[in-house]
Amino acid sequence: MARNYDLSGKVAVVTGGGKGIGRAIALGLAECGAKLVLASRTKEELDKVANEIRENGGEAVPVVTDLMVAEQIDRLVEATVEAYNRVDILINNAARSFLRPLMDLREDGWDKVFGTNCKAVFLLSRAVAKIMAEQGGGRIVNITTVGAVRGGAGMGVYHASKAALSMLTKCMAVEWAPLNINVNAVGPGLTKTGFSEPIWGNPEVEQMVAARIPKGRLAEPEEIVGAVLFLCSEDSSYITGDSIYVDGGSLANV
Repeated sequence: MARNYDLSGKVAVVTGGGKGIGRAIALGLAECGAKLVLASRTKEELDKVANEIRENGGEAVPVVTDLMVAEQIDRLVEATVEAYNRVDILINNAARSFLRPLMDLREDGWDKVFGTNCKAVFLLSRAVAKIMAEQGGGRIVNITTVGAVRGGAGMGVYHASKAALSMLTKCMAVEWAPLNINVNAVGPGLTKTGFSEPIWGNPEVEQMVAARIPKGRLAEPEEIVGAVLFLCSEDSSYITGDSIYVDGGSLANV
């Protein structure tokens, strides 16, 4: 899929950059000329994506990071500055979830989901925003979900954490707009990733789910990338605090 935005010279950090939507976003940013710093807990996945980017003529630095550990978040930011001396774009894509009814969800499960999906985003965004402010601005894009604005059985803690992230997006946008830092969100609908494989891996289940989506199918990870690139480009210079839902019409059909 050809990408038309020019992000040459920009430095982008992508969390959860080793697979799924994060991988697709990283490859899209690299195709537009950005230099990448990829973060996740799995070195093998990061190395594979970094090598893909390098083989296509781009630059990428993998940094193994556990976002539940504040010191490792700080190290990720330090590694980015050491490698490229700046940070222009932050994509908060890493997320955690459990398929569990709320009645059965353990307290530590709640804490892990909110710790990754909200607290880590806050800590990393704040650290990066301080650097962006010194540079004169930057772009932060948080990956949420259509579940941020509607309920879902078995996914309550995930949906609640993403709803909180949507509000955090607005609050960061308001506070950091005077620093020329735009903060927005992209909310995918159901997308063909490893996380959703129990759905699309079963043809009957996939057909049943797809029937409720106006486009009639699940999204591919690459289809989420365009909205992210737009929010990282100059075409979105006056947009901050908003969410773009890439959902095949799902929310319009509620």
